[in-house]
Amino acid sequence: MLADDDLGRTRESPGTPLDNGYASAFEAIEKDPNNEIIICESEGELLGMLQITFIPYLTYIGSWRALIEGVRVSSSQRWAGIGGQLFEWAIERAKEKGCVIVQLTSDKKRPNAIRFYENLGFKASHEGMKLWLN
Repeated sequence: MLADDDLGRTRESPGTPLDNGYASAFEAIEKDPNNEIIICESEGELLGMLQITFIPYLTYIGSWRALIEGVRVSSSQRWAGIGGQLFEWAIERAKEKGCVIVQLTSDKKRPNAIRFYENLGFKASHEGMKLWLN
């Protein structure tokens, strides 16, 4: 599913056998109480997924934030409400964990995803930057 779009095809490696990096990352996420992966499936078919990470911050009086990453919906299920259901769950989970804000980043090459996030109430309030280390 990570490679089920134009950008994912250029940066993911879903071949068989699966790269060990994916298993290592999944194991680390599974062991970390501040990381969760949510999946949406029907009759054994993976329809969508996201990762949510809970982060303590010194700002905002030592509040917690939820960071949503790795949002994917199967190309056959886009526009079927799966993404909305995933975010509804994630936002509720962030509230349960006491987070005061949910944040995410989206590649600027994904205008449909950006519109989707804006329709959910997300605002482009900050300029995000990344520094690749390899």
